[in-house]
Amino acid sequence: MSAPLDVVIIWHMHQPYYKDPLKNEYALPWTYLHGIKDYFDMPAIVEDTPGARAVFNLVPSLIEQLLEYAAGDAVDPFLLKGMADPATLGEEDRIFLLENFFSANRQRMIEPAQRYLELLYMAGEGKPGSARDRVRHFSDQDLRDLQVWFFLAWTGEAARRRFAPFGELLAKGENFSESDKALLFATQRTLLQAIVPLYKRLHEEGLIELAVSPYYHPILPLLCDNRIAQTAMPRVTLPTLPFRHPEDARAQIRRGIDYFERIFGFRPRGMWPSEGSVSNEALAIIADSGIGWIATDEEILSKSMEGGLGNHKERLYRPWRFSGPQGEVGAFFRDHQLSDLVGFTYSQWDPNRAAMDFCNRLLSIKSHIGGDQRVIPIILDGENAWEYYENNAYDFLQKMYANIAASPELTLTTCSAVLEHTRFDGRLHGIHPGSWINANYGIWIGHPEENLGWDLLAQAREAAVTGHPGVAALLAGEPSGPFDETAERICRSLYAAEGSDWFWWYGDDHFSPHSDRFDRLFRLHLMNVYRLLQQDPPRELLEPIKKKSPAGLVREPAAFIEPEIDGRISDYFEWLAAGLYDLTRQGSAMHSSDRMLQSFYYGFNRTTLFFRIDGIQDLSRLLRDIDILNLHLISDREYRLPMQMRSEESLLQVKDSNIWIPTRGHCRWNISKVCEVAIPLDCIKLAPRSKLFASVSLVRDNEEIGRWPSDAPLMLYYAGPEIELDNWLI
Repeated sequence: MSAPLDVVIIWHMHQPYYKDPLKNEYALPWTYLHGIKDYFDMPAIVEDTPGARAVFNLVPSLIEQLLEYAAGDAVDPFLLKGMADPATLGEEDRIFLLENFFSANRQRMIEPAQRYLELLYMAGEGKPGSARDRVRHFSDQDLRDLQVWFFLAWTGEAARRRFAPFGELLAKGENFSESDKALLFATQRTLLQAIVPLYKRLHEEGLIELAVSPYYHPILPLLCDNRIAQTAMPRVTLPTLPFRHPEDARAQIRRGIDYFERIFGFRPRGMWPSEGSVSNEALAIIADSGIGWIATDEEILSKSMEGGLGNHKERLYRPWRFSGPQGEVGAFFRDHQLSDLVGFTYSQWDPNRAAMDFCNRLLSIKSHIGGDQRVIPIILDGENAWEYYENNAYDFLQKMYANIAASPELTLTTCSAVLEHTRFDGRLHGIHPGSWINANYGIWIGHPEENLGWDLLAQAREAAVTGHPGVAALLAGEPSGPFDETAERICRSLYAAEGSDWFWWYGDDHFSPHSDRFDRLFRLHLMNVYRLLQQDPPRELLEPIKKKSPAGLVREPAAFIEPEIDGRISDYFEWLAAGLYDLTRQGSAMHSSDRMLQSFYYGFNRTTLFFRIDGIQDLSRLLRDIDILNLHLISDREYRLPMQMRSEESLLQVKDSNIWIPTRGHCRWNISKVCEVAIPLDCIKLAPRSKLFASVSLVRDNEEIGRWPSDAPLMLYYAGPEIELDNWLI
């Protein structure tokens, strides 16, 4: 029998640094919520599953926040309002509960709880402006039940199995008392206190390996020299001010490793560089810091090697070593498809089927490449996918680990264990500069908003260096004299502002209803630098960087797209470069469907227009077989594509003398989790740099029961083939 194939699963655990440096309070509650749901559940599932092994990469700034919550020292308005007796809350705080305490996945976290779903209906299902109109209908008991259900719904499945009070509260279901609520928060506090000891113990027992990221999760290559972006993206527009501070990259790494050692009692051997971002200079600094291995994306390896990855990606499945002037560091490259199946696809599958499919794919790879000196790295976020799974993915993850562990042809292991026994001696003497997204840095630099952020960061750093000698010495890595608390706080604010998260939400790539808060936090970190220097901040820091778009517009298309028309989000990158409207910020529909649709994506390549329509939950659950979902398009003429779940193709219709007649345009669609549509460009004949107008309507029993938007159609900009010439994203 051939040697078994090593399988390494790396879970990256990370949250932005949410702490407002001026108010000393948390702007958003996601560290707490993912703490009680994912940061405990994930290692607990490993412990609950015989044969399971995994790598957990922990960001130091996340650990710092978790420990502050565990100690009861965190000031979080969400917690304070959640703990408060509703009878003591004024109207604005009561509205706050309605506006924020349904921030949970509807299908997996709200609908399974009858009382929580009932409260959602009472609140208007999240329709903009409905909270203020409906708050008067909520009694103190209703609000108390909402407080309990919000924090109870965010409690993980493994936690529910280990902490009896969670099960008792779930069984009670409604009419919670203040003592019930106090029990909930006390038990969650105990859970939070158990997180770090659990990771430490599992590492000591050999069930998991712990790794680290730079302290505040910065993009290391851009700290070293932001001009490196031009190597990966030759047409990128750089910020006005250069940013070249490899000493900051070194400090973020050193501080991260030192903090990790202080908490866990040993120095980590591995590191996921923030966002998998690498360059020759960044890897040299990492190697010099004593780190033994790093991980990044397969496309980085493909672009680093002449001839790519090979016919069966056989070059991908090796434990490589990067060899630079400062020494060597092991390098693992994530299998893009397998990682995205876990992150984006399997959540809607039966857990047994999904786990079996995953294992079969691993065995299929082994049949092509063998097992000796081979390794398959699967790497993804360890917290963001699970709210889309039943039972917080407890069943799927247990089956996944168990199937791999049971196969004699596969070995679940860790990165350090692979490097200890491998005889593979392949070396990389240069690495393509880029990240896990598109093998470049386009998410964090190049857009006017991102570039302004970099310029403001560079200005604040220069002000700190020239305005405080202690800061200059500390940033240079040459502190002298007694400890200077002010200099240390200035450096921490600068390092926090260097985090990748603020730049993630700038530009057009991603949308969050909280993007204004991320913008504000970034600017607050920089304003804190000037405050500590006793200087007035520049005017630009007082104004939002994140610009408001027309109602609902999140972004315009950035490049050609090539989505698979399967009705599923099968690949993170499929729609990343597409345009996007948030339909919840538009005038909505008319009757019971007024909150049915959520997002409208649009994009194109040289031959085809693509559209994607997302619901507030799976469209296959929202729509009936008889329903007709119409996509309306207006350019030189008015077009319509009527779609149903039971069919997948038809001819585009055009309106002529008020009658809909078929064109020769053969269109395809698939309605499942989402609705994905492909329409030939030649049947609409759009000219480059023109506008197309779009809307969606829903017909049930020959009656139109919903239209998005309800007033005027969405305006879509069609750039044409020229979009590829000046594209800075891909």
